[in-house]
Amino acid sequence: MLDHLTVAWDPLIPWPALLTLALATAAICGATLWQRARGGLLRGLFAATLLLALANPSAVSEERDPLEDVALVVLDESPSTEIAPRPEQQAAALAALTEALEALPDTEVRVVRAEGGSLGGSLGGNESSPSGGPGGSGGPGSVNGGTNLFATVDQALSEVAQSRVGAVFLISDGQVHDVPESLEQFALDAPVHLLRSGRDDERDRRLTLTNVPGYGIVGRELSLTLRVDDLPEPAGAAAAAGQANLRIVRDGAEPELLRVPLGREVQYSFEVERRGATVIEIEAEAGPDELTLRNNTAAVVVNGVRDRLRVLLVSGEPHVGERAWRNILKSDPSVDLVHFTILRPPEKQDGTPIHELSLIAFPTRELFEVKLDEFDLVIFDRYRRRGVLPNLYLENIARYVEEGGALFEAVGPAFATPLSLYRTPLGRVLPATPTGEVVERPFHAAVTDLGHRHPVTSALPGAPPPGASMTDQGALPSWGRWFRQVDTDARDGEILMTGAEERPLLVLDRIGEGRVAQLTSDHIWLWSRGFEGGGPQAELTRRVAHWLMKEPDLEEEDLRAVVHGNRLEVEQRSLEEDWSSVEVTLPDGETVTLELQASGPGRAAAALPIDQPGVYRVSDGERLALAAAGPVNPIEMADLRATDEILAPLIEATGGGSRSLLESPDIAVRKVRPDRDRAGNDWFGVVGQNAFVVTGVETRPLLPGIAALALALGALLFAWRREGR
Repeated sequence: MLDHLTVAWDPLIPWPALLTLALATAAICGATLWQRARGGLLRGLFAATLLLALANPSAVSEERDPLEDVALVVLDESPSTEIAPRPEQQAAALAALTEALEALPDTEVRVVRAEGGSLGGSLGGNESSPSGGPGGSGGPGSVNGGTNLFATVDQALSEVAQSRVGAVFLISDGQVHDVPESLEQFALDAPVHLLRSGRDDERDRRLTLTNVPGYGIVGRELSLTLRVDDLPEPAGAAAAAGQANLRIVRDGAEPELLRVPLGREVQYSFEVERRGATVIEIEAEAGPDELTLRNNTAAVVVNGVRDRLRVLLVSGEPHVGERAWRNILKSDPSVDLVHFTILRPPEKQDGTPIHELSLIAFPTRELFEVKLDEFDLVIFDRYRRRGVLPNLYLENIARYVEEGGALFEAVGPAFATPLSLYRTPLGRVLPATPTGEVVERPFHAAVTDLGHRHPVTSALPGAPPPGASMTDQGALPSWGRWFRQVDTDARDGEILMTGAEERPLLVLDRIGEGRVAQLTSDHIWLWSRGFEGGGPQAELTRRVAHWLMKEPDLEEEDLRAVVHGNRLEVEQRSLEEDWSSVEVTLPDGETVTLELQASGPGRAAAALPIDQPGVYRVSDGERLALAAAGPVNPIEMADLRATDEILAPLIEATGGGSRSLLESPDIAVRKVRPDRDRAGNDWFGVVGQNAFVVTGVETRPLLPGIAALALALGALLFAWRREGR
């Protein structure tokens, strides 16, 4: 404990008034002395005593406890410091520096660890293969994966008085991405020292993606721009002749090989083959004297979107539900609808002029032969054979489905007659066979147990929970009843909904490369009219149509992986609900087994904490899912060579020092005064800040009132006596 004495002034009158009196007194006393008047000095002493009493001086004694100076040691643990031999160098430096600082008198050592961003962003999306899906976000860390060392310094300084900080030691490879211009923002007057890990004259090869599209239209060509650099860049002819091999993999397929020149931007073109996320992995071959291969790879996600969905709707005859179909399809701005209604059969002859028969002729050849493959979906609504479409065109539609097309048939009563489409070449792709019976009685459409697990009918609004019995009045769906259904035998496909007496109502099937759906009732329009509360007609129709067009979100057998934050979330869909485990291959090649847990009808999920940027591969033995995490071009991986240049301006401005950890392991530190050098060729300084905390204060008046009065009266008496002689 130390005592500190100071003089404090607490005038009895305002300072301006006291100063005015002092000036006036000085003028009078000066004139008296100039005239050599008797008692002039004693009068001046009298006036000075009065002024001093008015100034009211006090002696302030402070009891102070000195505080130790703080040496802040920041250990960089960002991904770039994991390159050998940096971890060993930094560990040895931390031990030696801590020991040397603890030997200094009145010094407190505080060690903090700065973990740089390992993911630090998102690629904009990631999802599974082969079916794809919506994207996710990136993981933990600093912005864009950089090393924010001074953010850690700022946090550490918030816990200590800045007046105590004597030095900041950085144990790092020098790749720091948030270096301030000065320490003014921290209110510090202390040196910054760097103990740099890594080797001198390091070389490395880097892959950079300079232009990455986030979205692409299915069926169209996209391109991304990439660049491969060797650091430091070679000069002259070596730079012009340098080339590197690239290995490019899309969604886990067979790799493409591409040879590109070094130091120049190159475009890689590809076609977006499907809707949803496409994961593209790019890897550059190792260069000469590689520092690490971590920045030789990159992963991007491109989300495929459809430009316009082309739908062909053929209504076999005018009926009350026809407009409901048209309204649903036209309400979607992404749908281009071509709709034809057959108003009269060709054999009907009633003398009506040809120019009054229809607005336009039915372009059967153009639609069903020339441009059939341009449609994403063909819908037959209550169609029956009337000689409008010959069997040749119906054969074309069957072949269109088998080669990857989509067909949706909403049947009417004619499906139970010889005029049914089932009696045409199209019958070989239809999953339900008519029995010839038409059921006309009220019934509620019901979701089957299989339908509760299928994404098309799972969790339909108003549906009863899985396992509910239709005989239980409280378990009936909340939607309205229908009144007609064509009885069928579902020879193939999956029955997702049933109608009267549990007869097949909605059947889905895969035919070759394509898909088919059948709805065995023409009363779905009652839902759109709100009859008895209506029902989810638009939602059900949308789901069926998108399943037919292979929408990834509606795949019933699927494996998908998404990165959300710092978690890899895996979901498996299956109609069998035979959940097991999946194998996750991390970006560094390590394999982790995840046990799946049921998360809902037809779904199971699991999650894995992650901390590595790159591509995660998830496999259940049959399917492969890919998820990419991290920014496209993380700052941390832009240049992994150890360097002094980034921190040099700040070190110079603060008077600090720098040295390579390749040199002698001994680290010399010493205490220095604020006005002295703070670093030398072989030592680092810790400024002695002389900080303290006041534990007590005592105040005593230097001129008590009685003493001031006695002194003033004595001076006045002596002055009177002197002048009286």
